[in-house]
Amino acid sequence: MAMPDTPSADRSSAVERLERSRVDPFDLLVVGGGATGLGVALDAAARGLAVAVVEAEDFAKGTSSRSTKLVHGGVRYLAQGNVKLVREALRERALLLDNAPHLAGALPFMVPAYGLRGRLVDTWILGVGLAAYDLLAGGAGLGRTRMLGRAAALASAP
Repeated sequence: MAMPDTPSADRSSAVERLERSRVDPFDLLVVGGGATGLGVALDAAARGLAVAVVEAEDFAKGTSSRSTKLVHGGVRYLAQGNVKLVREALRERALLLDNAPHLAGALPFMVPAYGLRGRLVDTWILGVGLAAYDLLAGGAGLGRTRMLGRAAALASAP
């Protein structure tokens, strides 16, 4: 049995809590139980707010159920020159890693850069961009970005 102040997932407890909200109101009502809605609810609850989440179906059933479950740090925005958005994405990624280390972690991956062989200027620009990204990530980074040649890439992921 749930403690009186502990939220419960069953329908009757949820209805009872909503009825009580007339005299003990919520600080925040979040409409939508997908990734964004639940993220907002978690953040607000962590800040001490009383939060209610309403969802038409089941939590994370819609778009969230079909996502890749990958959290990116916004490296593509750096190529667009949107440094502010890169910083925000890196900050949010760091918060997620801190708040839910049991759910999120580093996943090594490789991005092929076809057509750069022999094009030193393009290779240099890519290297500088990734180094800038690592600098922006600072302590919230997941390790230094490395550029691999063809042989090393094939050896890492045959």
